[in-house]
Amino acid sequence: MPGVVAIVGRPNVGKSALFNCIARRRIAIVHDRPGVTRDRLSAEVEWLGHPFTLVDTGGIGLLKGERGGDDFAREIITQVRVALDDVDVILFVVSVQEGVVPMDLEVAGMLREAGRPVFVMVNKVDTAAHEQGVNEFAELGFEQLFPVSALHARGIDLPLGQAVNLLPEQLAKPEEQAAAEPPLNIAIVGRPNVGKSTLFNRLVGERRAIVENVPGVTRDRQYAEFERFNHRFALVDTGGFVVDEREGILAMMRHQATVAMEEADAIVWMCSVRDGVVPADEEIAGLMRQSNKPVMCAVNKCDSFELENQAMEFYGLGVERVFPISAEHNRGILD
Repeated sequence: MPGVVAIVGRPNVGKSALFNCIARRRIAIVHDRPGVTRDRLSAEVEWLGHPFTLVDTGGIGLLKGERGGDDFAREIITQVRVALDDVDVILFVVSVQEGVVPMDLEVAGMLREAGRPVFVMVNKVDTAAHEQGVNEFAELGFEQLFPVSALHARGIDLPLGQAVNLLPEQLAKPEEQAAAEPPLNIAIVGRPNVGKSTLFNRLVGERRAIVENVPGVTRDRQYAEFERFNHRFALVDTGGFVVDEREGILAMMRHQATVAMEEADAIVWMCSVRDGVVPADEEIAGLMRQSNKPVMCAVNKCDSFELENQAMEFYGLGVERVFPISAEHNRGILD
């Protein structure tokens, strides 16, 4: 198994920009609004010949006015703690443009308790004038500080090169890895708040994606591999597919879902029986037909026999396979 490198820090310090820079492709949604990344996000990447799993975590703590309140903030912290359980190296991201703030000191305490190697990435060092503020972060109590600019891909090579040298050696030989059968890629798509993340967690077998009863919680694509029926699957959970939105974060969520569909071998399209067929479902159905991929319509929230019968109306959208399920109660999923 490859080693694991986790990116942690408070909201809006540039974790997702660093994630995309290391992964060399735009996976995480990057936006100047604090708290955009909610769930853990992972990708298999390679640096200087070292393959490893890169994990981006939700911002630790929420700013005043952020949706979700204390329970939501605790859920993000829980996701970070779970990520740290399986990590080999930590990239602790802070912002030179804001200096050391109390939350940075709290995060530093969490990371020292984790007992893993920590590289402090002092981000947003975009000009020579910013470099003067780097030494302030010695207060966090870690040996080395690395001034970087994730936005401009500067200063990343040195700390990441040191980080990958601390990763465990691969147990499998390269030729054995090449011979392994690739997993079947499955994308879960649908409107916001139809239960995509709940289904993702059920199939993966752990609470990887944050589940809240508010639309738009999942923004980045979530990726996880698992085995079922002696087959390997790569599962992708996407942000809510907002049909009419063209601006800001929601437009990026739509793009993430579209890319996931293009890369998938098969698509699980989730709808909600409680909402019935809505105009957005009809528009998404057109996109499903254009994808030329096998599509399974999972009609979620079928918590009674009567609701299972109502799920049959989704055949009117032109899909061949409709499955009434209840992701919350783990019913109908293995079908």
